[in-house]
Amino acid sequence: MRIKSQADFFSGLMFMVAGGAFAVGATSYNIGEGARMGPGYFPLVLGILLAILGAAVLFQSLVVETVDGDPISKWAWKPLFFVLAANLAFGVLLGGLPSIGVPAMGMIIAIYALTIISSLAGERFNMKDALVLATVLAVGSYVALVWALKLQIPVWPTFISG
Repeated sequence: MRIKSQADFFSGLMFMVAGGAFAVGATSYNIGEGARMGPGYFPLVLGILLAILGAAVLFQSLVVETVDGDPISKWAWKPLFFVLAANLAFGVLLGGLPSIGVPAMGMIIAIYALTIISSLAGERFNMKDALVLATVLAVGSYVALVWALKLQIPVWPTFISG
């Protein structure tokens, strides 16, 4: 069989591998049964569904003919870098990095950093839009996680809140 869409072929393959890995990883937990689900039930079912979705996409890439064969385009390095850097900054700012002396800066500052850094990944950057989005996300996260769910998340830097 000939690959008729490279992008679909490799996407389907990626979904199958990720779904299979999750399903295999879930078997190390107690699966349970439908009426009494264990901690491994949901990741197992989700992994299986992801693998089935990947198989369908992969099958379609081998059967459905496209005009140009959908070749895989080159990597978008700028968005990849900024999205990964934003997630890394969020994790470091939220929990701190005591091994090198970086204190926990709290959820609010971590959300602002995440939003501003990830906004740099786009074609155009507007600081006003990024700050408005960060404010909405910070307020929403505070209301949902701290106020409603009563989670013990550091909200402000330790040198401010004590």
